[in-house]
Amino acid sequence: MSPAGYWPQLHAAIEAGADAVYFGLKHFTARAKAGFALTELPEVMRTLHRRGVRGFVTFNTLVFEHELAEAAEAIAAIANAQADALIIQDYGILRLAREIAPHIELHASTQMSITDAEGVKLAQSHGANRVTLARELSLPEIRRIIEETGCEVEVFVHGALCVAYSGQCFSSEAWGGRSANRGQCAQACRLPYEMWVDGRKQPLEDARYLLSPGDLYALEQVPDLVDMGVATLKIEGRYKDAEYVALTTRAYRKAVDDAWQGRSSKPGGDERLQLEQVYSRGLGPWFLTGTNHQTVVKGRAPRHRGVEIGKVLRVGSDAVWIEDPRVALKAGDGIVFDAANWRSPEEAEEGGRIYQALPGLDGMVELRFANNSVDFARIRPGDLVWRTHDPDLDRIAKPYTNPTAGPVARQPVDVQIHAQAGRKLSTTWTLSAKSSVAVTVESDEPLPESQNRPLTADFARDQFSRLGNTSYQLGSLDLEIEGSPFAPASLLNQIRRQAVERLQSIQSTGSPVETHNAADALAHVLPQSARPSATTAAAAALHLLVRTPEQLGAAIAVRPDSITLDYLDLYGLRPSVERVKSESIPVRVASPRVLKPGEERILNFLASLDCPILVRGAGMIEPLGNAAVRELIGDFSLNTANTITAETYRNLGLARLTPGHDLNARQIAALAQSIGGEFIEAIAYQHLPVFHTEHCVFCRFLSTGTTFRDCGRPCEHHRVALKDPTGRAHPVMADVGCRNTVFGSEAQEASRHLDAFRRAGVRHFRLEFVHESADQVIAVADAFRRALAGESSGSRLTVELRAIAPSGVTEGSLFVPENYLTLPILQ
Repeated sequence: MSPAGYWPQLHAAIEAGADAVYFGLKHFTARAKAGFALTELPEVMRTLHRRGVRGFVTFNTLVFEHELAEAAEAIAAIANAQADALIIQDYGILRLAREIAPHIELHASTQMSITDAEGVKLAQSHGANRVTLARELSLPEIRRIIEETGCEVEVFVHGALCVAYSGQCFSSEAWGGRSANRGQCAQACRLPYEMWVDGRKQPLEDARYLLSPGDLYALEQVPDLVDMGVATLKIEGRYKDAEYVALTTRAYRKAVDDAWQGRSSKPGGDERLQLEQVYSRGLGPWFLTGTNHQTVVKGRAPRHRGVEIGKVLRVGSDAVWIEDPRVALKAGDGIVFDAANWRSPEEAEEGGRIYQALPGLDGMVELRFANNSVDFARIRPGDLVWRTHDPDLDRIAKPYTNPTAGPVARQPVDVQIHAQAGRKLSTTWTLSAKSSVAVTVESDEPLPESQNRPLTADFARDQFSRLGNTSYQLGSLDLEIEGSPFAPASLLNQIRRQAVERLQSIQSTGSPVETHNAADALAHVLPQSARPSATTAAAAALHLLVRTPEQLGAAIAVRPDSITLDYLDLYGLRPSVERVKSESIPVRVASPRVLKPGEERILNFLASLDCPILVRGAGMIEPLGNAAVRELIGDFSLNTANTITAETYRNLGLARLTPGHDLNARQIAALAQSIGGEFIEAIAYQHLPVFHTEHCVFCRFLSTGTTFRDCGRPCEHHRVALKDPTGRAHPVMADVGCRNTVFGSEAQEASRHLDAFRRAGVRHFRLEFVHESADQVIAVADAFRRALAGESSGSRLTVELRAIAPSGVTEGSLFVPENYLTLPILQ
């Protein structure tokens, strides 16, 4: 399955042999800058279906309450345009789509952060026919999920790799008001960062882009993925150009065909070189072949590198000499000189197109450039050299991006012929890949008896294979003949043309799609009546979440309505739970955000603690409910953005729910009013968890190990922060699964919105701490307690928090633009 940002990429994917293409519309898509208009969709689908290719529409964003009616109408229009599937992130929208179009395929997006069998089963139970798994899973983990669920599974095999789990990145929202869950990723992961360990800057040599992974490349793993039953191999890249789409699709098409036919050929060096050249930040299979934290993030550069050629040996006044280049260089190649070992990340790199490449002795090559196109003073011996563009690739890609000689990818058609003298010639044309698409074409008149040249299979094959510029090619031909009938070439050619026309008509037209009225469907899945909300007079409940023993001691001194333990170390969790219980304070524990196959023991242990659990992964809800956990509270990471999703989680057994961080304060209040304020637990103070990642910066930069087994566990001994280009230091912590969370430097707080939350019926408020000291925990909690009790104003609380919080405070994602309801749908 290949990506298409627009028409050029869509045509390239078709010609290079994609079985399916995925693309977005202008609204409700995870790539807001790429996509088709809804009015273009019928022609998009006709174009794809004429060529036997399926079209999947990405509807993979969270949908706000005021957008539900528009979303419902869009889903109905997509179904009526005969899209083959919808790719969806939001559980509420999954329910809505199934209500509107009962028979359309629904695919759970990778942004659902599904990493285990329980997550897959949950998506299936809400209407998903296929699940796109998180990119952080290994081959054995994928195999186990398939074996335990029997679900159609889709796996990314190529392209850009987000450092955070898809659906669990809030950096764009936190730092720019741009939601990655709403198609507006600002790529904060590609910025340079400094690493500070225990208050001191860590020397990291040329590693500066500490959260910028290489690109995924799984061409060599295709046979394993095919063998284990993966339904679809997915290429990332809806922002990429047509050449990228063509070359990647071509490479994986060949790999899949070879694997399916049992051919054991491995991809050649030229194939990898082409994919590396067309777009690459450094290619590798990464998590598919197991965790190795030393390889995923090199940190030298954040952007397309192309092919590493070698190193600069010598620099002259008008030329550069490099030693033993990896590939033959030529005039016209694009070159960049990588000086990350001595130049500031903010400086532009030096480079240009080669004017001359002159071979020298001992493998040395002299590179010359057009006059004044390169500043040789900015190049030093030892700099890496990358080829960023190879004009030869343009020529290789051209047949797919501009097929002047007719279609490159053609659909095999099997033909069955029944020929008998005295009866009409009957032919049945069936698409090899789709046995349901077939046409029967007969001659107008019975065939005469042959005098000297009866019809033969070779003659029929010769005539029927002349398919010219059509999108078909002759597959098998089966001739059933009785007697010696005669069929002239003109008759066979006429039958062939009629068969092609009918096949094209069937493929272009498709079958009618059953859809229900969008407004009626929406009304059916919306909660039927407003839930009663608590009044503002009801006492507010204050819940504290702590992550260190020091913070726990302070929280006990505060004596809040509950204390939630979010610990790295499971071994220290049970004594801490017992300590809180001994103080007669209600205690809760937080689950991880991600569970992989084989990590079920973590849930079993949490359930054994006999206390409420803050649930951070949707797939954990049912297992914990079956374990008779006394109370489950859904956290922000469930990405609840509307009442349908909130009601879905309530029906799964959650006692309360924290809205997703993509909602601003006014939307949180509105959600509380619609679903019932007692069901909402609002976070009033926290460092926003901006990245949640499988990649461990502790292991990568503070050890030589590859996994938790040999890293020495530096996360247990050091406090780490990543300082961004503005000077803000963002704390990093590891969880029980050794996954890292990067927290926002400033504390996000809700002092301006507490009154609105209370009027909406919200009674439960949570304060979360990361690196705060015991004194800061007590001071923050006391300030909120006074404000919630009416003893202090919201403005006074703002002033107090500015003085208390270790790195200042921000309104962050809670900020409400004055005109937010009138902004474009993805603003």
